Amino acid sequence: MFGSERKKIVRLHFAIIGAQKSGTTALHYLLEKHPNIVLGDQQEMHFFDNETIFLKPPDYELLHRHFPALPASAVAGDCTPSYLYWKPAAERIRQYNPAIKLLALLRNPIDRAFAHWNMQRFKGREPLAFLDAIKEETNRIAPPLSIESRRFSYVDRGFYTEQLEQFLKLFPREQLKIIKFEEFRDHQLETMNAIFHFLGVKPIKTVRSKDRNVVPYEREMTTKERKDLYDVFAEEILKVERLLGWDCSDWKL
Repeated sequence: MFGSERKKIVRLHFAIIGAQKSGTTALHYLLEKHPNIVLGDQQEMHFFDNETIFLKPPDYELLHRHFPALPASAVAGDCTPSYLYWKPAAERIRQYNPAIKLLALLRNPIDRAFAHWNMQRFKGREPLAFLDAIKEETNRIAPPLSIESRRFSYVDRGFYTEQLEQFLKLFPREQLKIIKFEEFRDHQLETMNAIFHFLGVKPIKTVRSKDRNVVPYEREMTTKERKDLYDVFAEEILKVERLLGWDCSDWKL
């Protein structure tokens, strides 16, 4: 399919950096189907958000060993959606490969927060009701770079503009492709072909989507919960619209 010549990976060509619970698993699944895209042997590498690795100069072979030797026509990437949120990751990625291409999916932060809470409930990690967990979030995630800051950052992860600006300070805008989750969901073929163009591989004629990360919801979000979260995120949604030139009216009440 690729021809016989293969080379050991030197640097990843791209990374899906987030946001968590915003369609990154579905995107990973669809990218895997492209004949010229190679993803690692596990979906989330968690290399650039691993504090232990960066206690000393990082050994990139720890990352590269998850990838086969690549044909010349292939591009290789990592999909770890916590990179967008994990503050040290942006600089670590730049030091690794300043020419890397970055993909980010952004979902309505209200729906993202509820999906995140529901996932933690499903995994047995979250004893609190949704609004109670929101009230306790600041205290729970106070220790920086902690397991709590990964698990319980329901609201904090939804402040996208601050997270994006960390990357935009370090990378040219043309190296970031930022996709609205709702567009990806509703116009998948067009969105995927735009992504393929961004990555420098050929477009495709059809996509066969499969959501491989379906976590059953124990219930729907209530009207009060949505209103309370909208009060938290209303200003941030306006910031996203200004930063990216998007119409986020579907994120508003």
